[in-house]
Parts: sequence; C-alpha cells; structure tokens
Amino acid sequence: MTAPFRFPRFFVTSPSPCPYLPGRQERKVFTELTGPHAGELNDALGRIGFRRSQGVAYRPSCAGCSACVSVRVVTHEFIPTGTQRRLLKRHQDLEIGTCRAWATDEQFQLLRRYLTARHPGGGMAGMDEDDYADMIEHSPVNSLIVEYREPSVGGARGRLVGACLTDRQADGLSMIYSFFAADDADRPGLGNFIIMDHILRARDAGLPYVYLGYWVKGSARMAYKTRFRPIEMLGPRGWRLMPEDARPVSPAVQAALQDELA
Repeated sequence: MTAPFRFPRFFVTSPSPCPYLPGRQERKVFTELTGPHAGELNDALGRIGFRRSQGVAYRPSCAGCSACVSVRVVTHEFIPTGTQRRLLKRHQDLEIGTCRAWATDEQFQLLRRYLTARHPGGGMAGMDEDDYADMIEHSPVNSLIVEYREPSVGGARGRLVGACLTDRQADGLSMIYSFFAADDADRPGLGNFIIMDHILRARDAGLPYVYLGYWVKGSARMAYKTRFRPIEMLGPRGWRLMPEDARPVSPAVQAALQDELA
C-alpha cells in the first residue's frame, strides 16, 4: 500500500532565549508542509503536538526542558464556569462571520492595537503589513479567518473587535493566532470569548477538540488556557486529562449547562 505522503524531513533550530521562562533557551524541531498532502501531514503532526506557522509545522525540542505542553479542549464535554457564561451573554450581540484566509487593512490595524496593548515588546511588535499578509495567507492547509464585529447599523458593517486565524483539522479546530480590541473597556474578556466561540463552533460541527497550542506551567502568559474545561495535555503516554479534570461530572449537571449553550 502506498503511503498518503512521504515521511517528512525534520530540522532543528539553533538555541535562542525562551520567551516564556527567563534564563532558559528554546529550540524547535520543524518540517515543511508542502505538496498535495500538506493538510493530512498537518493533521497527523497536530495530533502529536506540532503547531503550524505559515508553511511550517514545529514543536519545542529544548535540551533538558519539557515545560511546553500541548493542550486541547474536549468540546463535547466543555462546561463553562459562571464567569464564562456571563461572558458569553455579554458578547452575544457580536456578529461572527468566517472568511477565507486573506489579510485586510482592518485586521492589521486591529492587530497593531492588540500588540501595543498586550505585547509591546514582543517578537511581533515590528510586524508590518507584508509580514501580516504572510502570516495569514501563506497556508497550505484548510485555514480561515473568524471575525467578530459590533452589530451592524444602517446597513454598514460593525466595527471589527476580534479575529482569529484558524485551521480546520480532521479532529478539531486549531487556533493559530487570535487578536482583539484588548484596550476596549466596553468589551472585556474578548480573548476568552473567542476561545469559547471556537469550542462551541467545533462542537456544533462534530469536531471533538479545539487545539490551543502550548501551555507552560509557571508562565502567567499561558495561565488562561487552563480556564477551559475539560482540557487534555499531551505527555509521554499520549493525551490525558489534566489532573484537575480527572474526576466524574454529574451527567445531569453537564446536560443542564450544555443546554444553556444550545
């Protein structure tokens, strides 16, 4: 039997300062996503902890450190907290739409606002329009942009307040990069809302997971990812529930909470 794609060639980057844990070095292993089976390869690599960036799939491969852990939300068992339910209600007026992965100036200006508010000294701070277009448009897999807008008025489209570059994989949605109006006091919690919308969107599509990338224990920047339960983490024995989720939940309670989101 012929394999659907050839076994890829992997490469390793040179060590560089870790952006999450001070005093440590990071290194990545990566491979190119090219050819007619790039989507299948990306799906297979995603299940073992790789992430996509443009035409490359990568994962951490740091000497003496395994702090970066791949995490994914189990969509059909997602149970929002009281705070999360209030957040869903607060932003229920937003108009949510999907479009092909094509960069627009409106998106780029929102990204600039987001980076200024949340990551002024980060590695993306110097990104220009061409860099943004490369990030959005250079995808060899099934990618889309999910946009979040204020309600339309008089036939005019509402203000863009959030967006997410998302890959649709065979077993779920992979949130590649999201950004939003983090400086808008009238729209608190947009980042958490965007994640919940993806969880509900995946569940409605029959997709079991939403991939959130890497969680780093001890990194305040990554703590938000564990707010969405139940969540699985990838370890030496495969995907397992985080210890806090490894307990039974009353079916009646779960059904009642999910009915609220239907």
